[in-house]
Amino acid sequence: MLIPVTDTAGAPFWEYADRGELRVQACGDCGVLRFPPRPCCPHCQSFASEWRPVSGRGRVWSFVVPHPPLLPDYAEQAPYNVVVVELAEDPGIRLVGNLVSGPGARLDSVDPARIRIGARVQAVFSGGLPQWVLA
Repeated sequence: MLIPVTDTAGAPFWEYADRGELRVQACGDCGVLRFPPRPCCPHCQSFASEWRPVSGRGRVWSFVVPHPPLLPDYAEQAPYNVVVVELAEDPGIRLVGNLVSGPGARLDSVDPARIRIGARVQAVFSGGLPQWVLA
């Protein structure tokens, strides 16, 4: 299992994910959502921030099926997918994860032939990591 490397700005994302919540950082002054998290708002340069819950709904923006697997620890689950999902709340916010058949399912649980750009997905969580299921 991957263990996230956290930094001060991004640590809350992983704390919420560990509780099964998908939240993204927002500017505390202008309200613009931002990801990846960072100390300063790129829109208004404010240092005020908050973590807002989002629906977890989105669309597949891009995907890849690595051959051979990029991570040796996952060789037994190859071929597996890696998807980039744009969030419904702000298509400019994109998260990376895996499309699986359900929470905790193997990375190869969705046939790569079923994955389509634009497919609607919903976030699920397994071991504190966000994953995606077809909606």
